[in-house]
Amino acid sequence: MRKTMVLAAAVLAAAGAVPAVATAGDGPVADSAGWHPKARNIVYIQGDGMGAAQREFVRLATTGRKGDLVMNRLPVTGMVHTDPDDPEELVTDSAAAATALATGHKTRNGAVGQDAQGRRLLTVLEQAKRAGKSTGLVTTAQVTGASPAAFASHVPSRDLQSDIAKQYITESRPEVLLGGGEDWWLPKGDPGAWPDKPGEESHSTHGNLIEQAKRSGYTYVRNAGELAATRAPRLLGLFANEDMVDYGPDGKGAYQPKVALPVMARKALDTLSANPRGFFLFLEEEGIDGMSHENNAHGVLDAGRALDAAVAEVLRFTRSHPDTLVIIGGDHETGGLAIEDTDGAPEGNEDGPFPVPGTKLSLTVDWTTGDHSGVPTPVTATGPGSDRLDGTLDNTDVYRAMVSAARL
Repeated sequence: MRKTMVLAAAVLAAAGAVPAVATAGDGPVADSAGWHPKARNIVYIQGDGMGAAQREFVRLATTGRKGDLVMNRLPVTGMVHTDPDDPEELVTDSAAAATALATGHKTRNGAVGQDAQGRRLLTVLEQAKRAGKSTGLVTTAQVTGASPAAFASHVPSRDLQSDIAKQYITESRPEVLLGGGEDWWLPKGDPGAWPDKPGEESHSTHGNLIEQAKRSGYTYVRNAGELAATRAPRLLGLFANEDMVDYGPDGKGAYQPKVALPVMARKALDTLSANPRGFFLFLEEEGIDGMSHENNAHGVLDAGRALDAAVAEVLRFTRSHPDTLVIIGGDHETGGLAIEDTDGAPEGNEDGPFPVPGTKLSLTVDWTTGDHSGVPTPVTATGPGSDRLDGTLDNTDVYRAMVSAARL
């Protein structure tokens, strides 16, 4: 499936232009997968819940038949199996899927940064930190949610979000933490910067973790203006009580994060790239998953557009930093989405019609579930080591591609 291949390795090595094997530094390296330069930076971009159907729906409804998304234009394409190591369930949740992506090990649903027996697993973010790189977690979900948490914490249950926050600021210490979830950082009775909606309340089990983070060197920002103004090298930004997206069915839910994903991405790149040794950045659009759970196709479309704009922001960065591996994938598919012609009375649980730009046609989105499905998810990639993601892969292979590319 790869559109481009690195073919010069054998010729160059035979001619003495490059060594056949390099074990240190930033030069070329040959291994069982072929010749590779070293990736100084890694950006793993996740559309949570984004399967092939979500990706194609956003493409057709945004660019039409003849256009394409930025995320689809990358030179390497693969397909990723997502099943967990769970004795009772075949379909993964976000915790198990993200743990596989972050550590190269399968685990049971609900576990974060641990294997199925509860043992801690070293993550690619922690390996990057050990190599002297800066690290970051950016999401429109709660920053302590299952997916970002799997890269920087170790707990038996994804529900232990205050424990996750505590581990962030005392153990893994990413330089950049941007997203929602303020309620997990503040004790009960402290409403914080974001007034609680009905059913919400602060519930930190470790006291005021925001103050603890500030004492340990983080600069805390509460909105887009403060984020834009700061030049701090270590950032904590919490921009919602829970997720940054207001979920709900079509007509009720709205994709309206207070700080846009591309804006958070730009700040993270600016902050992390100050480190000459490079960085690892996890960047996530949660709205695709949340809106697919709600069978809200308009919300999925809005979230997909935001994700593609964030991808464009990252690719602009790579023009001046070509030693950056960029990967765009989905941890699982949500909703069992199907794309159909608009050709009669609605059947089943349908959304639409959605016009297809450049044509007189429209499409309808049909949903088969409000939960996750077990279908594989597409991955696209560019940069040093990206060719390791060509073909049919397991989600644990994504981890291996990242650590191999950066030689962590």
